[in-house]
Amino acid sequence: MTDRIVNGEQLASMFREGAAVLGTNVKQVDALNVFPVPDGDTGTNMNLTITSGVREVDQNEKHHAGNVARTFSKGLLMGARGNSGVILSQLFRGFSKSVEKKETLTVDDLQKALQEGVDTAYKAVMKPVEGTILTVAKEAADMESDYIGSDQDPASWMEEVCRKAASSLERTPELLPVLKEVGVVDSGGQGLVYIYQGMMQSLSGITSQNKTENNPSMEELVKVEHHQNTRSHLSSEEIEYGYCTELMVKLDKEKSSGQSFDENAFKQEMSRWGDSLLVVSDDDIVKVHIHAEYPGEVLSKAQQHGSLIHVKIDNMREQHEALHGNQDGNPEPVEADAGSQAASAPFGFVTIAAGEGVQALFRGLGVQEVVAGGQTMNPSTEDILNAVKKVEAETIFILPNNGNIVMSAEQAAEVSGKHVRVIPAKTIPQGLGAMFAFSEDASPEENEQAMKQACGEVTSGQVTYAVRETTMGGLHINKGDYMGIVEKDIAVAGPELQTVVINLLKEILNEEAEIVTLIRGEEGTEAVEKAVFSYMEETYPDVELEIHDGGQPLYSYIIAVE
Repeated sequence: MTDRIVNGEQLASMFREGAAVLGTNVKQVDALNVFPVPDGDTGTNMNLTITSGVREVDQNEKHHAGNVARTFSKGLLMGARGNSGVILSQLFRGFSKSVEKKETLTVDDLQKALQEGVDTAYKAVMKPVEGTILTVAKEAADMESDYIGSDQDPASWMEEVCRKAASSLERTPELLPVLKEVGVVDSGGQGLVYIYQGMMQSLSGITSQNKTENNPSMEELVKVEHHQNTRSHLSSEEIEYGYCTELMVKLDKEKSSGQSFDENAFKQEMSRWGDSLLVVSDDDIVKVHIHAEYPGEVLSKAQQHGSLIHVKIDNMREQHEALHGNQDGNPEPVEADAGSQAASAPFGFVTIAAGEGVQALFRGLGVQEVVAGGQTMNPSTEDILNAVKKVEAETIFILPNNGNIVMSAEQAAEVSGKHVRVIPAKTIPQGLGAMFAFSEDASPEENEQAMKQACGEVTSGQVTYAVRETTMGGLHINKGDYMGIVEKDIAVAGPELQTVVINLLKEILNEEAEIVTLIRGEEGTEAVEKAVFSYMEETYPDVELEIHDGGQPLYSYIIAVE
């Protein structure tokens, strides 16, 4: 970089350093989530999103600044997780479009790109909320003329961007009352401030010392022949565990009830999800390599021990096909035609769910592809897109089942090249209700309308535990308390699971209720369900009660009232 110009290599360094600073502060960002639930994951989602962008940049040439911005944007788009990750990807999508033809960048170019990023992000959100990452991005880009111009110093300009972003972040509680009540700033805005600070450090010649970079890489621990030699004799259909999954976890004792990390117990826990397991722990970092059929389950389990700071998932069946191709080297037109015929199915479904039982419920209702994830692990745009690609149908419906996954689903639908409709189900009960409303005889438009309407006719309740002490809506919650959540609001809390479940039912049941469905999580108990049965018999004898084993982590019970 000259004093006034940012070239491609320097822009790549800015993005890399932004990711590094965010990466070292993931835990702090996650801790800012307003709800004291165990899946507060804004920092994790943003970190995984930006890491995907940096990985894409590192795999491509870095001489042309516009190309660097484009590859970074592509990586962010495909790796985007959660609303915060999608908004981050949109900020840099606009940035990329603004500079795509420029080999080097001046402050004028950077300023226009930052502003176009804000415009793009606001357009991507149906109902923008001020006091969030959007506000921080907007106010950071609102630059005084003193800092703009082709003769200005990029480092000084970026320093001012950081100052304005930090100032905006401090004001977010004044714009969002819930932030003020809990006493925190916006988590997504804080994540963006860290990214901007890293970009500024790069322009100032400062680089972070990321302790994980000195640890052995998984590539050094897992040799190439480990994948090729043990699998080369198999056809892609014979590969039992299809996804090579690598991840790093920054350990957090609060997530493991203050217990020290037990590597042997962790290995035992992971081994049930696949083979070729390798676990390496060093101080507060654990590296994992495993071949799994359901990588989302691996991520969910790992996240119970801390924050995910790196994730890499490869489809080994696709890699096998690419590596070996057809054995005789000849095309197979009959098979290709059969695939084309399969595409004539009128409807297909993709849904996101955690827990074997919950996933089985959706498959039983006709869902072809279930992406493992949800409350404890938001899948990326690419995860959802890969599932969409597997479904051969004229119209495909995506059911996110989580408000923090809807935008990723919409982004996947946009880039899929297929006729995809997103049903904005924000809870598991809404998703199940939407599937019950589907009719093979209806048109895509009629089904979309009916499924969306069904989402609004289900009342959703969830029971989980508090990871910190707080007060919300006048309700005091102690760390470790069970919480009963109705839609988005914490309705009841207390130390006894059975009492909280019964009190939650009292909040959501009324005389119009016809069916109550109780989905048991990993921590559900027979005693609680007997108490629920007795309560329903005494209070609502005409309401049908169904109990299913969902197996979902962290959420003891999910309740649907129709």
